[in-house]
Amino acid sequence: MKDISQLHAWFEANQREFPWRINKNPYRVLVSEIMLQQTRASVVVPYFEKWMELFPTLDALANSSLEQVIKAWEGLGYYSRARRLHAAAIFIVQHFGGSFPETKEELIKIPGLGPYTVGALLSFAFHKRAAAVDGNVARVLARYFLIEDSVQKAAVKRKLEGIAEQCLDEETPWITAEALIELGASLCSRKPKCEACPLQGQCLGYQTGKAEYLPLQAPAPSVTSLFRSVFLIQVQGAILVKKESAGRLMADLYELPYVEKGREPSFVSTSLPLVKHSFTRYVAHLTPYPLLFEKQSEALSFLRQCGIVSPKAYIWVELSDLKHLPFSAGHRKILRHWMSA
Repeated sequence: MKDISQLHAWFEANQREFPWRINKNPYRVLVSEIMLQQTRASVVVPYFEKWMELFPTLDALANSSLEQVIKAWEGLGYYSRARRLHAAAIFIVQHFGGSFPETKEELIKIPGLGPYTVGALLSFAFHKRAAAVDGNVARVLARYFLIEDSVQKAAVKRKLEGIAEQCLDEETPWITAEALIELGASLCSRKPKCEACPLQGQCLGYQTGKAEYLPLQAPAPSVTSLFRSVFLIQVQGAILVKKESAGRLMADLYELPYVEKGREPSFVSTSLPLVKHSFTRYVAHLTPYPLLFEKQSEALSFLRQCGIVSPKAYIWVELSDLKHLPFSAGHRKILRHWMSA
């Protein structure tokens, strides 16, 4: 890449202001990079700022419960990221005395840290020569070098990592690494703004008119629709909820009792407005039903009528305590609508 100086100049003049670009210690870099995976930067900002208030240091995060961590992540989605971040903090405290290692060989030992996150730590936190290839960088490089193959293939990913490392400036490689990410997020986005790009002069994708069609992507997975009846079961100021077990899609999150639509008893009729919730490869259509029982035993009997085989797995929570629990997004929406009605 011959136009690194133009890229650096563009980055210095156009980089966006984000809280994680202030005081780039390894912990702040780790939190921001994991939050930014699969999430737009504008969405991450308030979560990052709240996170730093709740868990200002690595030790603070490691000493917090997983439920506290999941609650702080509530609404950001892809909760496995929060679990990985928590596990990484505990590992660093236990195995590295609470200090981040500064070599690739040691960083890859930390559970949950993939090649991109390791590269980002080495580059942004320790100013070492290391590539950090996320989706933005992969898009820039695929267009610039006219790589007409799926960037999701393992071999192509390795190729891009090698190319990215070769592109890094000799004196300030961390600036190149971050500038490529910024370029991909702003100008070299899905619909490229080639006329404003500092790399336009040497970009093969632009020169051949193929930039808009690159990078090649694997077909998107199909989306499955789910239709569920969700029950707001209340007895004397307490509501029935369940914490999803480890290994399940909504692990560590609380949910209301639910069954597939059509399995609710016939006497259940009065419902609240439908709630639609998208996650991973699913779209859930949730119909909430508020139900008031005099006794807890009556509520558990109702669950059995619905075919819920383990009603004792549910717990009773006072309405005032619901705000302290992390809920899956769809069920959190239902609770908000119900409690504000």
